[in-house]
Amino acid sequence: MYKQRIFLSPPHMSGKEQEYIAEVFASNYIAPLGAFVDRFEDSACNYTGIDHALATSSGTAAIHLALRVLGVGEGDFVLASSFTFIGSIAPILYQNATPVFIDSDESWNLSPYLLKKAIHNLPKKPKALIVTHLYGQMAKIEQIVDICRENDIYLIEDAAESLGATYKERHSGTFGDFGIYSFNGNKIITTSGGGMLVSSNKEWIEKAKFYATQAKEPMPYYEHKEVGYNYRMSNVLAAIGVAQMEVLDERVKKAREIFSFYQNELQTIDEIEFMPEITGSMGNRWLSTLTFSKTNPSTIIEALEEVNVESRRLWKPMHLQPLFAKNIAFVDGTSEALFQTGLCLPTPTNVDLSELSRVTEVIKDLC
Repeated sequence: MYKQRIFLSPPHMSGKEQEYIAEVFASNYIAPLGAFVDRFEDSACNYTGIDHALATSSGTAAIHLALRVLGVGEGDFVLASSFTFIGSIAPILYQNATPVFIDSDESWNLSPYLLKKAIHNLPKKPKALIVTHLYGQMAKIEQIVDICRENDIYLIEDAAESLGATYKERHSGTFGDFGIYSFNGNKIITTSGGGMLVSSNKEWIEKAKFYATQAKEPMPYYEHKEVGYNYRMSNVLAAIGVAQMEVLDERVKKAREIFSFYQNELQTIDEIEFMPEITGSMGNRWLSTLTFSKTNPSTIIEALEEVNVESRRLWKPMHLQPLFAKNIAFVDGTSEALFQTGLCLPTPTNVDLSELSRVTEVIKDLC
């Protein structure tokens, strides 16, 4: 057994995090709010070019706030990518709304064709769409934006996995009415846990901030007219985030190098296909993902574990989850096939590329 484990997507600190955390402790602003929360929000705006940002306790919380601000509630349909993580979908349930799932196309991301089909065949107009930029790769966002505008549907970009990805040099998360990012421990950069809600609409972000801080009215005492949440990020975690934002481009560059390494090393294996990158886009390659036409991905996972390497199946589509067995879904089998044949390979930006030959040698032996 190899002593040094290769993790799927481990945190990668820059070296500045402890320095900034020390500043937080010196100020004694260790609770939610503080100078580093403001700095973190500013850094997200400066990096992506969006106008307004709100640091939150998680990406899921950010989606929940977006739905709440947009007035999504009981009886509303919310369209969503089926090929995603449940954190993209759970907030719809928090609002007592109904998720309607849309399958993927050849890009692995949401199908504009099936999106149109869903809009035209549902018994009433959907209120919003949550589109996921899967594994750091941009969806066909121009087409999706046009469809939403034509049908007067709010668009929320789930860019939890795609911070640093661009389409025509414009950042993921900045095309819709709202965008959200995640800083979970396994993302391209991390605050250990946290998220960000972004929008060009200042009033919406201010309303989201109000809900995120327990919906306290502007009074000299605690008064509440609406239900709120404890969704703000702590100053300590924001300090980590500020340091991480400083090295985001480096992390994206390294993740893309890892993806290219796998492609080059495995290019002679005919049964392998890597997740594509749509024309005009640059993904952050958060995870290196591929499919096998013959070999069972579970076999590869087991073999990689024997050499102390973490890997993982692709997301199980939401329309196949028991929780959503009764929900409407517009599918054609694409995401189900990807789930059955696909695999996430480790993309650790803190590991030398030569170490990843451990991964490719196992795959070469089995395929």
